[in-house]
Order: sequence, then structure tokens, then C-alpha cells
Amino acid sequence: MKKPKLAVTDKDNIIAELVGKTGHKTLGVWACDCAERALPYFENKYPQDNRPRLAIEAGRAWVKTGVFRMADIRKIALAAHAAARDVKGDNAAHSAARAAGHALATTHVPTHAVAAAIYAATALRDAVEPAHAAIATEKEREWQLYHLLNLSES
Repeated sequence: MKKPKLAVTDKDNIIAELVGKTGHKTLGVWACDCAERALPYFENKYPQDNRPRLAIEAGRAWVKTGVFRMADIRKIALAAHAAARDVKGDNAAHSAARAAGHALATTHVPTHAVAAAIYAATALRDAVEPAHAAIATEKEREWQLYHLLNLSES
């Protein structure tokens, strides 16, 4: 059986429901935290390419300052997605870069946070041996859920 393109778990609906009840800036923090956990899978393969890291940094800056310039957000997020397209043959690195792009896109559309988390979980899934993929995915989505709950309570 072929694995799904994106990581899927039984936590997905619970997370999506919680995202719908969570504030915009909290989702920005959460999306950046999720993407940053996956970022080493990109940076270890492409240490000279800082486009995904810049996306996460821009997302964190928005949370801190509230400054939003659509032209800048779009340029930096699209650059992270371009980094993902430039990845050849490494699904974990590809998904990590996508997670970063979606984390920054959360500044514009809060529900991009869901995509950032799913791509981050997919990166972790694809970084481990296939026999361990389901457990790695489940653990990551569990961390994401509890992290979002903790952020929401703060």
C-alpha cells in the first residue's frame, strides 16, 4: 500500500477543531513552532539555503510586532515554497520547507497553520524508517495537539 502524500492521524480532526477556536497570533506561534521542529530536515541537506528559516523568522516577527506587509509576507512565503520545489528526492526536506512557507502564510490566513503542522508531521514521518513512520507521525501530531492546547491556555 502506498503511503499518503501527507501524514494522516486520528488527531487531525481534533487539531482542526481546536485551530478554529484559537486566536490568530497563537496560531502563528504554533505554526512556526511546528515548522521549526521539522526545519533541520531541510537545513541539514541544504545548509546554504535560508529561505525556509527566513519564513519562520518572518512569522515570529509578525507575532511579536504585529507588522504585516502583504508584499513581504507573500515574497518570503513563496520563496520557502520555491525551496521545497528545488528539493530533489528528499521528501522530508521538501515537507519541512513547505511547513515553513505555510507557517508564514498563517499571518495572512490563520488556517494555514493546519498545513504548517501537517507538513511538519509529514517531514518527520518521511525522515524515519518506513517501519517507524506511523509511530513518528502519531507522536508528532500528539505533540502538536498538546502544544496548541498549552498555547491556547496561556
